[in-house]
Amino acid sequence: MEHVIIIGGGGTGAAIAHDLALRGFDVSLFERGELLSGTTGRHHGLLHSGARYAVHDPAAARECIQENKILRRIAPQAIEQNDGLFVALDEADLAFKPSFLENCRACGIPTRELTARQALALEPELNPSLKTAVQVPDATIDAWRLPLHFFATARANGARIHNFSEVTGFYLANGTITGVRIFDHQTHREYDVQGDVFINAAGAWAGKIGTLAGVQLPILPGPGVLVAVNTRLTNMVINRLHKADEGDIIVPQRKLTILGTSFWLTDDPDLVELPRDHEHLIALPQTRDPLEISRDFDCYDHKHTDNLSGLVSVIGGKATTLRLMAEKTADLICRKTGRNIACKTKTKKLLHYRHFYKNPNI
Repeated sequence: MEHVIIIGGGGTGAAIAHDLALRGFDVSLFERGELLSGTTGRHHGLLHSGARYAVHDPAAARECIQENKILRRIAPQAIEQNDGLFVALDEADLAFKPSFLENCRACGIPTRELTARQALALEPELNPSLKTAVQVPDATIDAWRLPLHFFATARANGARIHNFSEVTGFYLANGTITGVRIFDHQTHREYDVQGDVFINAAGAWAGKIGTLAGVQLPILPGPGVLVAVNTRLTNMVINRLHKADEGDIIVPQRKLTILGTSFWLTDDPDLVELPRDHEHLIALPQTRDPLEISRDFDCYDHKHTDNLSGLVSVIGGKATTLRLMAEKTADLICRKTGRNIACKTKTKKLLHYRHFYKNPNI
């Protein structure tokens, strides 16, 4: 049985561990900090319908609506199925509406046009001068519990999950990665782990892992600012009906409201300095607009891109597509190892996150 080592304990790593364990692989996952302590545990929790991307990134939009439906089936306990509104406040928003509706239809995203009165009846705290609104199947996900459901199911199927275990180096033999060096931050002990296939699923830190292996990845980490308000302002997810921009999303999370987000680019996700203008969720024009970067994902087999066997990297994507990212990655691992095993995660309901712990009543 091939031993697959996953580097990164965020949502993508959790979903990959789940998928590979279901396909019968021997799976070990290593995360340098606490599980979900990176970008997975710090996003606003929007389960995209794809509508936000329909105009400028239709491929990502189609993936979102497909995965939106799947996640509602397999992990309903982690999702508030509250829908979303795209609201028009001025003539420019109204001019954007026909293109928005047309592209949503082309991407298979259901829409429902609302009058201002209908929208205000659903969300009384909206600006009373709004012009119109469009309802879409957005939803709110629990940013921690959803991936913990994946971890719980992966562990139940034999995956070994190691937190506070940092990959500090790779071992190579004849152009093939054969093992990793691990530093245990709890015991301060170093040890080696051998494997057959290694998956770089470190998210914003994937470039750093690639550097350890001697390869470069086309990744641009994009930090941003979110504001949490200690009250629930809306029941539904609220978006502005215009081209995706900064500071134009309101996401209700339990008794909180998340406002955001700003977005800029950085070379090192461990050395992020907050630009002063982003303290107010306002960005200055940049040479390259980060909002134009695709939200699609890629899976790299470094045998083909860098003549390095044994390493696969998955980069990009978003929380909504974590299951799909795992499926594509696991498909690649199956091809590499000569296994013909179909994905089972589209229909397999996830265990509750409590099963991740020794005491399921926690």
